[in-house]
Amino acid sequence: MEHFKTSADVLFILLGAIMILAMHAGFAFLELGTVRRKNQVNALVKILCDFSVSTLAYFFIGYGIAYGVHFFSGAETLMAKNGYDLVKFFFLLTFAAAIPAIVSGGIAERARFTPQLAATFLLVGFVYPFFEGIAWNQAFGIQGWLAATFGAEFHDFAGSVVVHAVGGWIGLAAVLMLGARRGRYHKDGGIAGVHPPSSIPFLALGAWILIVGWFGFNVMSAQTLEKISGLVAMNSLMAMVGGTLVALVMGRNDPGFVHNGPLAGLVAVCAGSDLMHPLGALVTGGVAGALFVVMFTITQNRWKIDDVLGVWPLHGLCGAWGGIAAGLFGTTALGGLGGVSFFSQLTGTLLGLAIAFAGGLLVYGGLKAAVGIRLDAEEEFEGADLTIHKVSASAERDTLW
Repeated sequence: MEHFKTSADVLFILLGAIMILAMHAGFAFLELGTVRRKNQVNALVKILCDFSVSTLAYFFIGYGIAYGVHFFSGAETLMAKNGYDLVKFFFLLTFAAAIPAIVSGGIAERARFTPQLAATFLLVGFVYPFFEGIAWNQAFGIQGWLAATFGAEFHDFAGSVVVHAVGGWIGLAAVLMLGARRGRYHKDGGIAGVHPPSSIPFLALGAWILIVGWFGFNVMSAQTLEKISGLVAMNSLMAMVGGTLVALVMGRNDPGFVHNGPLAGLVAVCAGSDLMHPLGALVTGGVAGALFVVMFTITQNRWKIDDVLGVWPLHGLCGAWGGIAAGLFGTTALGGLGGVSFFSQLTGTLLGLAIAFAGGLLVYGGLKAAVGIRLDAEEEFEGADLTIHKVSASAERDTLW
């Protein structure tokens, strides 16, 4: 029976890893549908290559930093590990690889390709696993301090802060280091060029792939069959619906907002999805949908921060809200299961944001100084597809060019 239980858990977490792996296709098509046609191929290539580089960085460095587990032993010792240990690495890798996938959308259309791969290696090898270990590995010790100080550990069931907020705040640092796309804003601060999505159908396809995969992201975070919770699935559903409908209303039927609304809700519910009442999850998702619409508009139009896919509002801010919301709607007073503290959630969330933003500035600032991270004016005008990959998304366009 013990062997059967282990095998069942291996299959369970493997299916979760595959579902989250499929989410990377969602990241790719969401970016492809949002950027201009001359950058569509680059969006697809970046996500696949970033995942591959992330695998090496996490295998050789990041997993060891986060959990103290290394794969440098001989083949005999490695093969002695049961299948669960190995497939758990695959599962957690898919979370880690979401960091560069998130960042990719913010820096689209003007980032150089090879320096971005170097940034991916550094982020997944060092920056992300440092906070991952703090949040999810008891050996780091901060959880004990939070429990002693505020009465509860920092709780992030599926990564609102650990994955999404960290990715979003790293993305903000990268966008600030790169600067806006040429022709996006006038020197006097006005908006010079509006770049609407190149393909609403591809944008919608990316959103739907992410939505479906997210139920693996959240539900399979239980990591074993005996800990699986239907509450997590229900809360994910309710948060998705809340984010969608609020974004629909506040975004005035704009399809870009409509398809990012459910993602905002799902980002926010990750942390407390195992604790909240479904009504709390609905409110959490609705607030996230409103937060994305309002802050995306302010970021782009008032603050002139050219975050192409809005990764800072979507992941950075909604992820931070999710970490804090777990400390509100996870309490018994608001219908949750309890065992959380608002101040522990706030402290852990702020620590994650600080590490992410500082790490992003260090990585992208260092690469900017050392090798440069941005396409030159002519390359950006031609587009990343022709400049970097020597091909475009359509044969007709190749003929014209």
